[in-house]
Amino acid sequence: MGQKGWKFQGEQGEFRLEQPEHNSYLYFPLVNEAGMMSAVTPNLHGEITSGHNTFLMEPVSAESLHNSKASRNFWVFIEGYGAWSVSGNSARQNAARFTGEEERSAVEAGFLWHAVTRENEKAGLKARTVSFVPVTDDKIELMRVTLTNTGNAPLKLTPTAAIPLYGRSADDLRDHRHVTSLLHRIFTSEYGIEVQPALSFDERGHRVNKVTYGVFGAEAGGTAPAGFFPVTEDFIGEGGALDWPEAVVANREPDAQAGTAVEGYEAVGALRFAPVELAPGKSVSYVVAMVISGDRIDVGRYAADYLAAGRFDALLEQNRAYWRDKLDTVRFSSGDGEQDLWMKWVTLQPILRRLYGNSFLPYHDYGRGGRGWRDLWQDCLALMVMEPAEVRHLLLNNYAGVRMDGSNATIIGAGPGEFVADRNNIPRVWMDHGAWPLMTTLLYLHQSGDLDLLFQPQSYFRDVFVKRCRERDASWTPEQGNKLLTADGQIYEGTILEHILLQNIVPFFNVGEHGNIKLEGADWNDGLDLAPERGESVAFTAFYASNLMELSELLLELQKRTGKDSLDIAEEMALLLDTLGKPISYDSIQEKRSLLDRYYDAVTPRVSGKKLLLDIRKVAEDLKRKADWAVAHLRGSEWIQSKEGYAWFNGYYNNDGERVEGDHPDGVRMTLTGQVFAIMGGVATDEQTEKISQAVNRYLKDERIGYRLNSRFGGIQQNLGRAFGFAFGHKENGAMFSHMTVMYANALYKRGFVQEGFEVLDSIYRLSADFENSRIYPGVPEYINERGRGMYTYLTGSASWLLLTQLTEVYGVKGRFGDLRLEPKLVQAQFDGSGEAAVETLFAGRMLRVVYRNPQAAEHGQYRVDSVSLNGQSVDCQNDGAGCLIGRSLIEALPADGVHELIVTLGRNIS
Repeated sequence: MGQKGWKFQGEQGEFRLEQPEHNSYLYFPLVNEAGMMSAVTPNLHGEITSGHNTFLMEPVSAESLHNSKASRNFWVFIEGYGAWSVSGNSARQNAARFTGEEERSAVEAGFLWHAVTRENEKAGLKARTVSFVPVTDDKIELMRVTLTNTGNAPLKLTPTAAIPLYGRSADDLRDHRHVTSLLHRIFTSEYGIEVQPALSFDERGHRVNKVTYGVFGAEAGGTAPAGFFPVTEDFIGEGGALDWPEAVVANREPDAQAGTAVEGYEAVGALRFAPVELAPGKSVSYVVAMVISGDRIDVGRYAADYLAAGRFDALLEQNRAYWRDKLDTVRFSSGDGEQDLWMKWVTLQPILRRLYGNSFLPYHDYGRGGRGWRDLWQDCLALMVMEPAEVRHLLLNNYAGVRMDGSNATIIGAGPGEFVADRNNIPRVWMDHGAWPLMTTLLYLHQSGDLDLLFQPQSYFRDVFVKRCRERDASWTPEQGNKLLTADGQIYEGTILEHILLQNIVPFFNVGEHGNIKLEGADWNDGLDLAPERGESVAFTAFYASNLMELSELLLELQKRTGKDSLDIAEEMALLLDTLGKPISYDSIQEKRSLLDRYYDAVTPRVSGKKLLLDIRKVAEDLKRKADWAVAHLRGSEWIQSKEGYAWFNGYYNNDGERVEGDHPDGVRMTLTGQVFAIMGGVATDEQTEKISQAVNRYLKDERIGYRLNSRFGGIQQNLGRAFGFAFGHKENGAMFSHMTVMYANALYKRGFVQEGFEVLDSIYRLSADFENSRIYPGVPEYINERGRGMYTYLTGSASWLLLTQLTEVYGVKGRFGDLRLEPKLVQAQFDGSGEAAVETLFAGRMLRVVYRNPQAAEHGQYRVDSVSLNGQSVDCQNDGAGCLIGRSLIEALPADGVHELIVTLGRNIS
């Protein structure tokens, strides 16, 4: 795939794209753990930031990438030719594409570096510009420009780096753009230009500012610039522009030398280097550093660490090694080498999401940074595979965001476990939020066997909102802090297990008039936000039902494995375990709501702090009764059929209390979300799952863009959600929304519908890698729009799900309460020419290479695990037909270093 666009080079996922400027909206991420977040395009456009209030370059949206003239430009005045941009971002070069004088150019990129090559044949000059963010503790981006004389005569060149210094909050882009430039204090030093605004004007108020932004540079041997143009209007000249600046075009002498100070103007990091004469075949290089610092910049240190001779190459190699080691924790080897390399980019995406959050890339031009509640848990799915050492700490801290009413904080702080009250005091509850933590925690328990996590104490989140944000508590003040207190003023803590129980039991009682859980502010689909009174999410009622069943089984497993016969919970929670005291009728909506109201009153404004010791088996039985009721209700009341004879689950009720899906005058209405959790959690029977698959293929599958999130509803649906205001086939209204499509595949694999699951995953890959239509670099986008273009690249939770599905379902490498379970669901086409497929992954702190051998070329369903060897020695494993179990102790006994090989031979099923 990708042959008409990018092409992979080598075995490390590096790729090359010729004439990248023929494609709009392309950008590439550059980032480090220190907090530098950049995006770079083929013409070196993009942005550089460390947060919403600290942009070095101007904040950009996707449209800015081809409409704005600002970029990381590097100019060369060529004697006898004139001004030339190494990025192609000049008025002359932009016009050349349409006058038959287009230059040859290419982008090459790898983990995580970006290079642009451009050649001016007429002038006889080639430039290669390499960009990356070093993996150091500094917020810095580096760029090296190498100029090579490709002609037959010497060239006289005058180079000028020119990076506009925006230097303030994204809020100032339109609001007081000029006024905030009056705050700028601009300084020049030996190696460059820095801007330290005197104040910051943003939502935090008018504060004294310390943050400083700088552009510094040197010829590759360490020679400092010859001078500077620090003020934008002077650099471009009257009537000039950043894509044709007078200072370069007229080859003017520098305006300033080291030691100059200027106040109150828009700044540009324009560094003039000394003229150079370049002989044929010879090259010269320049290094430019873009820096964000907490105070005035120690220019001497930065020059020594980043601009000195040899430092760029050393830092670039360090960067490559860092990302290579990070990504080599998971490697797939199948019959499709191109897809295996593509999966390396998918593997990177969850890490990018952890670092960027949901902002700071051109398509992610919303929000102010950070992640939402749902993101915390779904990103952990991949981190368990990629960065397992941190996961326990993250999980434990994340539970501090749970409220005692079963809802949770919606604003996530920068540090682990940091939650704050809603920024704008707007109460909103996403009804699905309570469902995700159990799924993530179960994966951790199975991967690690660490059941002790469930009994760790943790506090609860508290703010002004109570009773699932239906009311405000007038007695609460921010000075009390954001932790739930007991009646005697102490911070209340409950076990992680208590938190999980609370999140899943409360929604069971929070039902609408049809007996399904209320939609509230929205569910997973944020666009379903206009049905808070009478809306119901049948889709997530299925998710919560399966969670209750999982919890019931988990409690029994806990008793078996730990010998614990009881568990302690807050005494108020006993109300929710009604079958242990005064059972209510689950068929009665009023009884459910009344019980929940009594619980809300019991925990508002504080809890007693007293605990009850309950029989673990009786609690498990209570949860099972709730789950059984919900499953029977869904199968009996929400299974629908179209006039054409196709059947599936209704997913929603709107704010008028009307069933959303089924036959309609505007056409059949169906949602993919409504099917996924019913299949995944076992609510749908095998027979129903087969019928759902047929209905999805009939109403949602589109050969051009894949599996749509929903069919065409018609109209804007003000009684359901804003999503239907989007044009059909875009974003949450009928696009191929990767997240739910991957989850659909995952659900099919879980239920043994392997060929159907494979077709779904294969469609996502082929759509994403079809560059002629998707126009994206390798990786999975948030969605595919009506034209087949990949949208919102890099920062999507679907990457976590895709990685997890490939590893645990397709390759079948998963945990079972700490032991290793191997249950491959590979189709015959996924084995290579020698009948092998393999994956390298971390398990129990050991790097394993699991190799499946399929000597008889059997299709899935025709093979079983025949034998297993570990490092050449036969292993006894508990074989249950579908797969086999290997004890954790066997894995932990292996040396911690190196890669250990598990050979799994597959034989034909004996019918």
